[in-house]
Amino acid sequence: MNNDIDIVVPWVDGSDPVWQKVRSDCLGCDGDGGVNRYRDWGLMKYWFRGVEKYLPWVRKIHFVTFGHIPEGIKREHPKLNIVNHKDYIPKEYLPTFNADVIEMNIFRIKGLSEKFIYANDDTLFLRSIKPEFFFKNDLPVDAPIIRVFQFHSRNLIFSLITNDLLLLNENFSKKRVIRENMLKWLNPVYGTQVLKNLYFLPLSHFTGFYDQHMPNAFLKSTLNEVYEKCKPAFLTTFSHPVRNRDDVNQWLFRYWQFATGKFTPGNPNRGAFLSIGADDDVISRTIKSQSMPMICVSDDKVDIDYEKEKQFLIDCFETILPEKSSFEI
Repeated sequence: MNNDIDIVVPWVDGSDPVWQKVRSDCLGCDGDGGVNRYRDWGLMKYWFRGVEKYLPWVRKIHFVTFGHIPEGIKREHPKLNIVNHKDYIPKEYLPTFNADVIEMNIFRIKGLSEKFIYANDDTLFLRSIKPEFFFKNDLPVDAPIIRVFQFHSRNLIFSLITNDLLLLNENFSKKRVIRENMLKWLNPVYGTQVLKNLYFLPLSHFTGFYDQHMPNAFLKSTLNEVYEKCKPAFLTTFSHPVRNRDDVNQWLFRYWQFATGKFTPGNPNRGAFLSIGADDDVISRTIKSQSMPMICVSDDKVDIDYEKEKQFLIDCFETILPEKSSFEI
C-alpha cells in the first residue's frame, strides 16, 4: 500500500463579513449554536507550525474552508491544498454551515490519499509524532473501548451518536464482529480499559464507544464504503444547512472501521481534551511540558473574556512553537 499520509482540517472564520452575509441570507438567523461554534482563536499558525515540526512526514495538508484562510498563511505552498466547500460538496447542498455535511463529504476531496488523518482546528500537536502513531500495518491505529451510551440531556451530539450506532447495528452483528477479531477488541495495549470491553461483551448490540475529540486516522476506502452502504442517511444529513438531530456524523466512519476490523489496536489515551476558560492551568502545563502528543483546546463556554483567553492561548503555544513555519508569509 502507498505510504503517503495526508491530513484534512476544516476551518471557519466566524468574523468574515462575506461568510456572515451568506449565512444570514441562507438561514435568516444565527443557526447552529452560539458564537463559540464559529469564532477563531488565532491558533492556526501554531497548528501549521506543529504539523511541520512534529509531523514532517505528512504528504499534504487539505485545508477545508468556506473561502477564507487564516491571516499570515500562504495560499501557495507545495504541501498545502486549499479546498473550498464548492470543490468537493455537491452544489445542491451549498452553502452549508453544517459541520456534519463538511465532514461526511471529505472522501470526495480530489487528491486525498488512501491513508489520512482527520483533525479539527481546535486540536494541535505538541511534540514529535511518528507515522506509526496513526497507522500501523497499513491500518489506522485506534482503540474501540465500549461503553453504554446514555442520554443525559437533549444535547444535539447525543442524537447524532445514536443515529451512528443505529446504522452500525443495522449493518453488523456485534457478536460476529468481536468473534472474528477477538484480539483487536481484547488487546492488552488498552490497559485497564480492556476490562470495559470484557464487561460489556455479553451485550448483543453495539451500545457506544469512548470518543476522544482528537485527530483520528482513516482509510478513504472505508469512507466510500460507508457512503455506499448508508447513502439515505448521508443524503438526509446533506439536506440540512445546519446540524440537525437526524444527521449522522464522522464518528460513523470510526465505528465502521472497528466493525470491519480495519484498525490496529493502540493506546486509547492519545491526547488531552481541555476547555478554554475552565482548564487554563492544565492547558498551560500540558502545552509547556509537552506531556501529551496532542491537545484539544475546546471552545465550550460562550461567556468568557475572549480577548484575554485568546492571548493566553497564543502565549502558551508561543513557548513551544515560536518559529515561523514555511506555510507562513
